[in-house]
Amino acid sequence: MKIALLGNPGVGKSLIFNQLTGLGIEVNRYPGSSVALECGNVCYKQEKTGIVDLSGICSLDGNSEEETLVRKFLTSGGADVIVAILDATKLERNLYLFVQAAEFSPKMIAVVNMCDAAERQGMHIDAGTLSSHLGVPVILAAASEGRNIDRILPVALGEATPARVHVPYDHHIKAALKSLEKTIGTPMHTNLLALQGTGDDTVLPDATGAIAQEIGMRHRMSVGQIITTNRHNFAGEITASVVKRTAQKKPYDLDSLLTRTFPGIPILCTILFLLLLSVFMIGLWMERIIVSAFTSSNITPFTALALRSLRDQIGFFLLIALQAGFGIAFPFVFTFCIGLSLIEDTGYMTRAAFLADRAMHRIGLHGEAIIPMVIGFGCTVPAVMNLRLLKTRREQTIAAFLVTMIPCSARTVVIAGIVADFVGIIRAFSIYLIVSVLLILTAVVLSRITPGEQFGMIVGMSTLRRPEARLVLAKSWIRIKEFLFIAMPVLIVTCILLGLCQYPGLTELFGQMVAPVTVTLLGLPVYASTALLFGVFRKELAFETLAVLAGTADLGSVMTGVELYTFAIVSVLFVPCVSAIAVLYRQLGARIAIITSIYTVFLGLFIGAIINILMK
Repeated sequence: MKIALLGNPGVGKSLIFNQLTGLGIEVNRYPGSSVALECGNVCYKQEKTGIVDLSGICSLDGNSEEETLVRKFLTSGGADVIVAILDATKLERNLYLFVQAAEFSPKMIAVVNMCDAAERQGMHIDAGTLSSHLGVPVILAAASEGRNIDRILPVALGEATPARVHVPYDHHIKAALKSLEKTIGTPMHTNLLALQGTGDDTVLPDATGAIAQEIGMRHRMSVGQIITTNRHNFAGEITASVVKRTAQKKPYDLDSLLTRTFPGIPILCTILFLLLLSVFMIGLWMERIIVSAFTSSNITPFTALALRSLRDQIGFFLLIALQAGFGIAFPFVFTFCIGLSLIEDTGYMTRAAFLADRAMHRIGLHGEAIIPMVIGFGCTVPAVMNLRLLKTRREQTIAAFLVTMIPCSARTVVIAGIVADFVGIIRAFSIYLIVSVLLILTAVVLSRITPGEQFGMIVGMSTLRRPEARLVLAKSWIRIKEFLFIAMPVLIVTCILLGLCQYPGLTELFGQMVAPVTVTLLGLPVYASTALLFGVFRKELAFETLAVLAGTADLGSVMTGVELYTFAIVSVLFVPCVSAIAVLYRQLGARIAIITSIYTVFLGLFIGAIINILMK
């Protein structure tokens, strides 16, 4: 048995998926597509049930990769039951997608989520009336509270049924659908898509082109506009009949502040500043406690053993790796993930995207490009994957360069652990300022030389809400466990290899080979080149490998402030990690992946050389 969750972006679909599946989640690419789907399993009544979290979409009319995937999924019967997740505060907009999905005739149920937010707005939904309109069971839920989530599986597996939804289409549309069904035999949803000039059928467009043109001339509007209007009117009628509003004092509209240029932009800058400041301050406090405790309890006793040279070197490197990972990198990763999840859970991210839209247009980007760029502060890999949200190749190309330059959480570790700790917090913030200037200059140049068209953005505002500690911690854990279970094992293996390479002098040989760049151009110690090289695997490794090669986590005792500052900014701008390059190759091809990598390498070396010259 397989269940698929369908819904608009921001309806709480992924939260419900996580509550149903727990931690048993796999991420798989849909066959023939680059779109990744989360899949999980749950045991209900001693039977295994698969659950698929489909991509969040607003309609099934378009030709984006996500919309095409969901259409194919519905057409092929990829799931036995479709669970449609609807936002109670935006019911009319969400019913539009439900109506479309119902035309594919799958077994369905409707879960009206965010009822808690709707109730706070004085909105009450009549589940019985809504169920009679849709012809499927309706569950009123609040995923943030866990309300009625336990009813989803029993109802989906025992009561799901094809929806009885009949949109009152224009009589010309009805006549065209009836004619196509009679002459060609294709189902209604396929005929509707063909009349709009979209869909996956390669034969129907030839038959529907003339019909669509004639209907368009009669109405002086396209068939797509007619069908969309009919569906929206139908959804609006259902919403009006099931939503009851109670009179209550209208709460103060925070969006009047958060979405205006002033004071919205100062508020946005303040939030980002406080996020970074908290990462630096709390991370440094945690780091000093952990490093001090680890040194006294592990490193000092180990050095007193006086083991043979090879064992001593590998063991020492291993201990330094653990100290760098858990004592230095982890505090900053932990603090950053908590802070980012806290902001996300308030619903503020869509306000930030709205505020940034005008500025994004000035540098030649679609406003929606802010979404992968915001994600990039957490990790470059999912940010690159989300470039598919952009509609044109031009904007995907420009955004690809910018996303690979944005300081992700791993780069934040480098900035905080090296510069904030040993040079100063003001210097740490200056790196973000330099990167911001380079981002703007890069975007301006690319917007002038990259061919293509630019479009506007329509963004739905998430409901502002008080963050839930449980949800914030759950989101944070998803990010933190990547560091613990991916970055830390890589770091430990890398450090053991470093110990084996350094024992016969291989790392020194590599350092001497690139000394003209490392020492002469950048003014860094010879061993810094090896650290920069390992940073290509994961950005934290640049910092952690530097500590291993320097033989101490107290980098301020072996390198000057200028050297540490130069190393940090070169590492931040230097070529993105191999995972990001691989995803970039998959998304945009080898040419863009290679050009982006070469550009970031030369940019990092160029800025590092300038800093070395100016700050000597």
